[in-house]
Amino acid sequence: MGQVKAGIFMLKEMKDKLPPSERKIAQYILENPEKAINMTATDLGKESETSSAAVIRLCKSLNLKGFQELKIRIVGDLNKKEVIEFRDIESNEPVSSIIDKVTTNSTQTIQETAELLDNNSLNEAVNFLLNGKRVHFFGVGASSIPAIDAHQKFSRINYNASVFTDLHMAATVVANATEDDVVVGISFSGETHEVAKVLELANSKGAKTISLTKYGRSTVADQADVSLYTSATKEATFRSGATSSRLAQLHVIDILFMCVASRSYEQTVNYLDSTRDAIKNLNQKVKKKK
Repeated sequence: MGQVKAGIFMLKEMKDKLPPSERKIAQYILENPEKAINMTATDLGKESETSSAAVIRLCKSLNLKGFQELKIRIVGDLNKKEVIEFRDIESNEPVSSIIDKVTTNSTQTIQETAELLDNNSLNEAVNFLLNGKRVHFFGVGASSIPAIDAHQKFSRINYNASVFTDLHMAATVVANATEDDVVVGISFSGETHEVAKVLELANSKGAKTISLTKYGRSTVADQADVSLYTSATKEATFRSGATSSRLAQLHVIDILFMCVASRSYEQTVNYLDSTRDAIKNLNQKVKKKK
Protein backbone atom coordinates (compact mmCIF):
# COMPACT_ATOMS: atom_id res chain seq x y z
CA MET A 1 0.00 0.00 0.00
CA GLY A 2 1.37 3.43 -0.94
CA GLN A 3 1.98 6.12 1.61
CA VAL A 4 -1.10 8.20 2.40
CA LYS A 5 -0.67 11.85 1.46
CA ALA A 6 -2.64 15.02 0.56
CA GLY A 7 -3.05 16.37 4.10
CA ILE A 8 -1.36 19.68 3.26
CA PHE A 9 -3.29 19.88 -0.01
CA MET A 10 -6.58 19.37 1.86
CA LEU A 11 -5.75 22.11 4.35
CA LYS A 12 -4.79 24.59 1.62
CA GLU A 13 -7.94 23.92 -0.38
CA MET A 14 -10.32 24.08 2.59
CA LYS A 15 -8.69 26.78 4.75
CA ASP A 16 -10.68 29.77 3.49
CA LYS A 17 -13.97 27.84 3.73
CA LEU A 18 -13.51 26.80 7.37
CA PRO A 19 -15.00 28.42 10.51
CA PRO A 20 -12.58 30.83 12.29
CA SER A 21 -11.27 28.40 14.94
CA GLU A 22 -10.68 25.60 12.41
CA ARG A 23 -9.06 28.09 10.04
CA LYS A 24 -6.58 29.08 12.77
CA ILE A 25 -5.62 25.45 13.28
CA ALA A 26 -5.24 24.86 9.54
CA GLN A 27 -3.03 27.95 9.23
CA TYR A 28 -0.87 26.82 12.15
CA ILE A 29 -0.39 23.35 10.63
CA LEU A 30 0.49 24.81 7.23
CA GLU A 31 3.10 27.05 8.84
CA ASN A 32 4.43 24.36 11.21
CA PRO A 33 3.78 20.92 9.66
CA GLU A 34 6.82 19.26 11.27
CA LYS A 35 5.75 20.41 14.75
CA ALA A 36 2.08 19.55 14.23
CA ILE A 37 2.71 15.88 13.39
CA ASN A 38 4.29 15.38 16.83
CA MET A 39 1.44 16.97 18.76
CA THR A 40 -1.72 15.63 20.33
CA ALA A 41 -5.06 17.27 19.55
CA THR A 42 -4.84 18.99 22.96
CA ASP A 43 -1.33 20.30 22.24
CA LEU A 44 -2.36 21.60 18.82
CA GLY A 45 -5.42 23.29 20.29
CA LYS A 46 -3.25 25.14 22.81
CA GLU A 47 -0.57 26.12 20.28
CA SER A 48 -3.16 27.44 17.83
CA GLU A 49 -5.08 29.19 20.64
CA THR A 50 -8.21 27.16 19.97
CA SER A 51 -9.16 23.79 21.52
CA SER A 52 -8.86 20.05 21.03
CA ALA A 53 -12.55 19.98 20.10
CA ALA A 54 -11.84 22.43 17.26
CA VAL A 55 -9.05 20.12 16.04
CA ILE A 56 -11.52 17.23 15.88
CA ARG A 57 -14.06 19.41 14.06
CA LEU A 58 -11.37 20.37 11.54
CA CYS A 59 -10.71 16.71 10.78
CA LYS A 60 -14.44 16.14 10.24
CA SER A 61 -14.55 19.14 7.90
CA LEU A 62 -11.77 17.49 5.89
CA ASN A 63 -13.78 14.21 5.77
CA LEU A 64 -11.09 12.44 7.79
CA LYS A 65 -11.59 9.89 10.57
CA GLY A 66 -9.56 11.87 13.10
CA PHE A 67 -6.41 13.81 13.89
CA GLN A 68 -4.24 10.72 13.53
CA GLU A 69 -5.25 10.29 9.88
CA LEU A 70 -4.49 13.95 9.19
CA LYS A 71 -1.03 13.56 10.74
CA ILE A 72 -0.34 10.43 8.68
CA ARG A 73 -1.28 12.29 5.51
CA ILE A 74 0.95 15.24 6.41
CA VAL A 75 3.88 12.89 7.09
CA GLY A 76 3.34 11.44 3.61
CA ASP A 77 3.40 14.96 2.15
CA LEU A 78 6.62 15.84 3.96
CA ASN A 79 8.31 12.67 2.71
CA LYS A 80 7.40 13.03 -0.95
CA LYS A 81 9.42 14.81 -3.60
CA GLU A 82 9.02 18.56 -4.02
CA VAL A 83 5.87 19.41 -5.96
CA ILE A 84 6.33 21.45 -9.11
CA GLU A 85 3.99 24.43 -9.19
CA PHE A 86 1.26 24.55 -11.85
CA ARG A 87 2.54 26.31 -14.96
CA ASP A 88 0.47 28.03 -17.65
CA ILE A 89 1.55 28.37 -21.28
CA GLU A 90 2.87 31.68 -22.61
CA SER A 91 2.61 33.55 -25.91
CA ASN A 92 4.58 31.94 -28.76
CA GLU A 93 6.02 29.29 -26.47
CA PRO A 94 8.09 26.49 -28.09
CA VAL A 95 6.27 23.20 -28.71
CA SER A 96 8.77 21.30 -26.54
CA SER A 97 8.00 23.58 -23.58
CA ILE A 98 4.22 23.19 -24.02
CA ILE A 99 4.61 19.40 -24.11
CA ASP A 100 6.55 19.53 -20.84
CA LYS A 101 4.11 21.87 -19.09
CA VAL A 102 0.91 20.10 -20.11
CA THR A 103 2.38 16.71 -19.23
CA THR A 104 3.68 17.91 -15.86
CA ASN A 105 0.38 19.59 -14.96
CA SER A 106 -1.67 16.52 -15.94
CA THR A 107 0.61 14.09 -14.13
CA GLN A 108 0.53 16.19 -10.97
CA THR A 109 -3.27 16.43 -11.05
CA ILE A 110 -3.70 12.66 -11.47
CA GLN A 111 -1.23 11.99 -8.64
CA GLU A 112 -3.02 14.42 -6.30
CA THR A 113 -6.34 12.81 -7.20
CA ALA A 114 -5.00 9.34 -6.36
CA GLU A 115 -3.81 10.65 -2.98
CA LEU A 116 -7.23 12.17 -2.27
CA LEU A 117 -9.32 9.08 -3.03
CA ASP A 118 -10.75 7.52 0.12
CA ASN A 119 -10.80 3.70 0.14
CA ASN A 120 -13.99 3.49 2.20
CA SER A 121 -15.89 5.88 -0.06
CA LEU A 122 -14.64 4.06 -3.14
CA ASN A 123 -15.70 0.69 -1.71
CA GLU A 124 -19.14 2.05 -0.89
CA ALA A 125 -19.54 3.40 -4.43
CA VAL A 126 -18.45 0.03 -5.84
CA ASN A 127 -21.03 -1.76 -3.67
CA PHE A 128 -23.76 0.55 -4.97
CA LEU A 129 -22.82 -0.29 -8.55
CA LEU A 130 -22.54 -4.03 -7.92
CA ASN A 131 -25.91 -4.22 -6.20
CA GLY A 132 -27.84 -1.76 -8.38
CA LYS A 133 -29.93 -2.83 -11.36
CA ARG A 134 -29.50 0.40 -13.34
CA VAL A 135 -26.88 3.13 -13.32
CA HIS A 136 -27.35 6.64 -14.73
CA PHE A 137 -24.42 8.99 -15.38
CA PHE A 138 -25.02 12.74 -15.64
CA GLY A 139 -22.70 15.62 -16.42
CA VAL A 140 -22.92 18.84 -18.41
CA GLY A 141 -20.29 20.82 -20.29
CA ALA A 142 -16.77 19.46 -19.85
CA SER A 143 -18.05 17.03 -17.19
CA SER A 144 -20.21 15.30 -19.79
CA ILE A 145 -17.03 13.73 -21.20
CA PRO A 146 -16.30 11.47 -18.18
CA ALA A 147 -20.05 10.70 -17.95
CA ILE A 148 -20.07 9.45 -21.55
CA ASP A 149 -16.85 7.51 -20.95
CA ALA A 150 -18.34 5.84 -17.86
CA HIS A 151 -21.47 4.87 -19.81
CA GLN A 152 -19.36 3.29 -22.54
CA LYS A 153 -17.27 1.32 -20.05
CA PHE A 154 -20.13 -0.04 -17.98
CA SER A 155 -22.24 -0.84 -21.06
CA ARG A 156 -19.42 -3.07 -22.28
CA ILE A 157 -19.79 -5.30 -19.22
CA ASN A 158 -23.56 -5.61 -19.62
CA TYR A 159 -24.64 -2.95 -17.14
CA ASN A 160 -28.03 -1.39 -17.69
CA ALA A 161 -26.38 2.01 -18.02
CA SER A 162 -27.52 5.35 -19.39
CA VAL A 163 -25.89 8.75 -19.80
CA PHE A 164 -27.44 12.22 -19.92
CA THR A 165 -26.03 15.65 -20.66
CA ASP A 166 -29.41 17.38 -20.74
CA LEU A 167 -31.27 18.23 -17.52
CA HIS A 168 -34.75 17.49 -18.88
CA MET A 169 -33.80 14.04 -20.19
CA ALA A 170 -32.00 13.18 -16.96
CA ALA A 171 -34.94 14.34 -14.86
CA THR A 172 -37.36 12.31 -16.99
CA VAL A 173 -35.50 9.08 -16.27
CA VAL A 174 -34.55 9.80 -12.64
CA ALA A 175 -38.16 10.75 -11.84
CA ASN A 176 -38.96 7.06 -12.31
CA ALA A 177 -35.93 5.76 -10.40
CA THR A 178 -36.23 3.36 -7.48
CA GLU A 179 -33.93 2.05 -4.76
CA ASP A 180 -32.46 -0.29 -7.40
CA ASP A 181 -31.05 2.67 -9.35
CA VAL A 182 -27.68 4.36 -8.94
CA VAL A 183 -27.26 7.96 -10.11
CA VAL A 184 -23.76 9.35 -10.62
CA GLY A 185 -23.50 13.14 -10.83
CA ILE A 186 -20.28 14.62 -12.22
CA SER A 187 -19.35 18.28 -11.74
CA PHE A 188 -15.79 19.54 -11.38
CA SER A 189 -16.84 22.72 -9.55
CA GLY A 190 -19.38 20.88 -7.42
CA GLU A 191 -21.75 23.79 -7.97
CA THR A 192 -23.38 22.83 -11.27
CA HIS A 193 -27.06 23.52 -10.60
CA GLU A 194 -28.35 20.85 -13.00
CA VAL A 195 -26.26 18.08 -11.45
CA ALA A 196 -27.26 19.05 -7.91
CA LYS A 197 -30.96 19.03 -8.86
CA VAL A 198 -30.74 15.59 -10.50
CA LEU A 199 -29.06 14.12 -7.41
CA GLU A 200 -31.68 15.79 -5.21
CA LEU A 201 -34.43 14.21 -7.32
CA ALA A 202 -32.69 10.83 -7.17
CA ASN A 203 -32.53 11.03 -3.38
CA SER A 204 -36.25 11.75 -3.19
CA LYS A 205 -36.88 8.53 -5.15
CA GLY A 206 -34.69 6.42 -2.87
CA ALA A 207 -31.96 5.84 -5.46
CA LYS A 208 -28.31 5.54 -4.42
CA THR A 209 -26.31 8.63 -5.35
CA ILE A 210 -22.61 9.16 -6.08
CA SER A 211 -20.92 12.49 -6.80
CA LEU A 212 -17.59 13.20 -8.48
CA THR A 213 -16.36 16.74 -7.83
CA LYS A 214 -13.16 18.59 -6.99
CA TYR A 215 -12.12 18.28 -3.35
CA GLY A 216 -14.06 20.26 -0.77
CA ARG A 217 -17.59 20.97 0.40
CA SER A 218 -20.00 21.69 -2.43
CA THR A 219 -23.70 21.65 -3.29
CA VAL A 220 -23.31 18.57 -5.50
CA ALA A 221 -21.25 16.60 -2.97
CA ASP A 222 -23.73 17.44 -0.21
CA GLN A 223 -26.51 15.79 -2.27
CA ALA A 224 -24.65 12.47 -2.66
CA ASP A 225 -24.67 9.36 -0.49
CA VAL A 226 -21.03 8.87 -1.48
CA SER A 227 -18.66 11.65 -2.53
CA LEU A 228 -15.58 10.99 -4.66
CA TYR A 229 -13.06 13.75 -5.26
CA THR A 230 -10.48 14.85 -7.78
CA SER A 231 -7.69 17.33 -7.27
CA ALA A 232 -8.86 20.96 -7.37
CA THR A 233 -6.68 21.83 -10.36
CA LYS A 234 -5.87 25.46 -11.05
CA GLU A 235 -7.76 27.27 -13.80
CA ALA A 236 -5.46 28.96 -16.31
CA THR A 237 -5.62 31.58 -19.05
CA PHE A 238 -6.19 28.92 -21.70
CA ARG A 239 -8.07 26.57 -19.34
CA SER A 240 -5.16 24.18 -18.96
CA GLY A 241 -6.74 23.40 -15.60
CA ALA A 242 -9.89 22.18 -17.37
CA THR A 243 -7.71 19.81 -19.38
CA SER A 244 -6.15 18.39 -16.23
CA SER A 245 -9.49 18.20 -14.40
CA ARG A 246 -10.98 16.18 -17.26
CA LEU A 247 -8.09 13.72 -17.03
CA ALA A 248 -8.54 13.49 -13.26
CA GLN A 249 -12.26 12.73 -13.67
CA LEU A 250 -11.52 10.07 -16.28
CA HIS A 251 -8.90 8.61 -13.93
CA VAL A 252 -11.47 8.21 -11.14
CA ILE A 253 -13.96 6.64 -13.57
CA ASP A 254 -11.25 4.18 -14.65
CA ILE A 255 -10.50 3.30 -11.02
CA LEU A 256 -14.20 2.87 -10.23
CA PHE A 257 -14.67 0.64 -13.28
CA MET A 258 -11.60 -1.47 -12.46
CA CYS A 259 -12.77 -1.94 -8.88
CA VAL A 260 -16.16 -3.18 -10.11
CA ALA A 261 -14.44 -5.41 -12.68
CA SER A 262 -12.17 -6.90 -10.03
CA ARG A 263 -15.10 -7.75 -7.77
CA SER A 264 -16.92 -9.57 -10.59
CA TYR A 265 -13.82 -10.71 -12.45
CA GLU A 266 -14.91 -13.82 -14.37
CA GLN A 267 -18.20 -12.30 -15.45
CA THR A 268 -16.48 -9.09 -16.54
CA VAL A 269 -13.91 -10.96 -18.63
CA ASN A 270 -16.68 -12.88 -20.39
CA TYR A 271 -18.61 -9.70 -21.19
CA LEU A 272 -15.50 -7.92 -22.45
CA ASP A 273 -14.61 -10.89 -24.65
CA SER A 274 -18.13 -10.91 -26.09
CA THR A 275 -18.12 -7.19 -26.88
CA ARG A 276 -14.59 -7.37 -28.29
CA ASP A 277 -15.57 -10.26 -30.58
CA ALA A 278 -18.72 -8.46 -31.71
CA ILE A 279 -16.79 -5.32 -32.66
CA LYS A 280 -14.10 -7.38 -34.40
CA ASN A 281 -16.72 -9.21 -36.50
CA LEU A 282 -18.41 -5.95 -37.45
CA ASN A 283 -15.10 -4.46 -38.57
CA GLN A 284 -14.35 -7.52 -40.69
CA LYS A 285 -17.77 -7.29 -42.40
CA VAL A 286 -17.22 -3.60 -43.15
CA LYS A 287 -13.82 -4.36 -44.73
CA LYS A 288 -15.35 -7.09 -46.93
CA LYS A 289 -18.02 -4.70 -48.23
CA LYS A 290 -15.34 -2.20 -49.20
